[in-house]
Amino acid sequence: MPDALSAERELRRVIGDADGTGDREVEGLGEQELLDLFRSMVLLRTYDERSLVYHRQGRIGTYAIFWNHEAMQAGAVHALDDADWIFPSYRESAIGLLRGMPPETVLSWWRGHPSGWWNPAEYRLASICVPIGTHVPHAAGFAWGRKLQGSRDCAIVFFGDGATSEGAFHEGANLAAVMQAPLVLFCNNNQWAISTPLSAQTHAETLADKAVGYGMPAIRVDGTDALAVYEATREAVERARDDGGPTFIEAVTYRTAPHATADDPTAYIDMDRVEEEKQRECLGRFESYLRRAAILNDDLVESMRSEAAESMRAGVAAAEAEPPAGPDLLFAHAYADPPASFDHELDELRRVLGGESA
Repeated sequence: MPDALSAERELRRVIGDADGTGDREVEGLGEQELLDLFRSMVLLRTYDERSLVYHRQGRIGTYAIFWNHEAMQAGAVHALDDADWIFPSYRESAIGLLRGMPPETVLSWWRGHPSGWWNPAEYRLASICVPIGTHVPHAAGFAWGRKLQGSRDCAIVFFGDGATSEGAFHEGANLAAVMQAPLVLFCNNNQWAISTPLSAQTHAETLADKAVGYGMPAIRVDGTDALAVYEATREAVERARDDGGPTFIEAVTYRTAPHATADDPTAYIDMDRVEEEKQRECLGRFESYLRRAAILNDDLVESMRSEAAESMRAGVAAAEAEPPAGPDLLFAHAYADPPASFDHELDELRRVLGGESA
C-alpha cells in the first residue's frame, strides 16, 4: 500500500529564506512561466483586496477572504492543462479568473445575481461549493467518468482542513482511490475550520496521513510557496495521467485573515502568530525570489498591479450595470412541466415585491 513517504512528511519548499538561502529552481519553468505565475497571483490578490473593500461599501454580500492563499490557487492551476477540471470551494471563488473568466462573473456570484453563474464546460470549472466537502465526491465521480471515457484529463478538488472531518470527504477520497480516478485532492490546511483549530479536528500527526487509509500517496508542501505547490501538483497530475490514481496534497499555511467578513478571529486566533505569518506572505515571498533571480523589476510589478486593478474596475462596473433579476427566474427552471398554480404564485410574488401583477 502506498504511504505518505517519509521524505514528504517535511514540508516541501522551493523558495528559500529572505537572503536566498535554500532557493532552488523547478525544472521546466522558464522566465515567462514564472512571470505568468506571478501575474496570476497579483490578479488574485487584487481581486481579494478589492472585494473586501466592496463588501465594506455594501456592494457585495458576505465574502470569504483568501488573502495569502494565492500561492496554493495559482500554483496548482498553472500545473494543470487547459482541459483539466477544477472543483473549487468558496475559498477559491475567484479561481476562474485564471481560466479567463471575467471578474464581473465572480463579483455577480457574490452579489447573488444570476449573471454570476456560468457554463462549467466553458472554463472546465465546476460551480463554487459552499457546503463543506460535498464537492469531493462530485470531483471523484467526474474524474472516474473521464477515465471510463478514455480521456487523459484529470481533475483537482480544493477543500480546507475542516473538510477532512466531513463524511463526504472520506467517501470521495475512498471512491477516487478504489476506482483509481485521475484526481488531485488539494487540502488547504490553514489550521482553522472557522474557529476550530486543527488540534480539535484530528489526532493524526498530519492530514497527509489520512491518505494512507485510502491507499493513495500524499505530498506535504509549504502553502505560501507557489513553486513548491506547482511542483507537487504537477507530479500529482502526471501520476494521474499515467493511470496512477489520485494524490492527496496537504498545503500547510496559517490563516492570516478572518474566515469571512462575518467573522471576528480575535476571539480565538493567535494574533501574534498572524502578524508573524504576514511577514512571509506568499506574494511577497515569490516577488523576492523573482527579484533575486533578476527576473522581476519595479516596472514589471507596477504594470501587473495596474493591469489587475483596471480589470477589477471594469469588472465592478460591468457587474453593477446588470439589470435586476426578474422574480420569474425563481419559477422558470423548477419543473419541466410547471404546475398550474405557478402563474398565481408568481403574480402574488410580484405584488409582494411591489411590482405590477401579470
